[in-house]
Amino acid sequence: MYNKIFKLIIAGLIIATAVWQFTEGGIGNGIMLIFLALIFIFLYFKNEFILLAFLKLRKQDFPGAQKWLNSIKNPKAALVTKQQGYYNYLQGIMVSQTDMNLAEKYFKKAVNLGLNMDQDMAMAKLNLAGIAFSKRKKQEATILINEAQKLDKQGMLKEQIKEMKASMKRAQGAPNQHYGQGGSMRAQRRASRR
Repeated sequence: MYNKIFKLIIAGLIIATAVWQFTEGGIGNGIMLIFLALIFIFLYFKNEFILLAFLKLRKQDFPGAQKWLNSIKNPKAALVTKQQGYYNYLQGIMVSQTDMNLAEKYFKKAVNLGLNMDQDMAMAKLNLAGIAFSKRKKQEATILINEAQKLDKQGMLKEQIKEMKASMKRAQGAPNQHYGQGGSMRAQRRASRR
């Protein structure tokens, strides 16, 4: 993966060529080159591999999306800050089914780097709330759910937030499960002597 600055250098060279074409009378060539330079400028702000990963994710092709994300070898050098946030957001979505601790790391990094859309930020915080709840951090989960609810202005995550709150209420009333024999070691020894 090449550095993000190369895209701007290529765009600058193409614009310089377009200006040369304008001065030589090749107006059509100059306009075409300006449009070509705009593509490189667009790809500076929207990384092509992340766009392809989102496209694969939209089609529910998780292995394909992971393949495109793995094409980005050094995210810090290849991506601008917001793209790094989306890179970590997508990585968090990919590993959330298998490794909660790694998913939490990716989602926290995505939230810290920032995401362009409030909806994506709400989804990341809702995922973090689910992870915190599974680790029995109810206060943190409640704070994250409330933040996600504030960010969800269109109400697209309304059902998931409602479901998460309901499961938190159910878990609040349920006792903690203990596996094996209950009590202290001393009580277990006494019971075994009887």
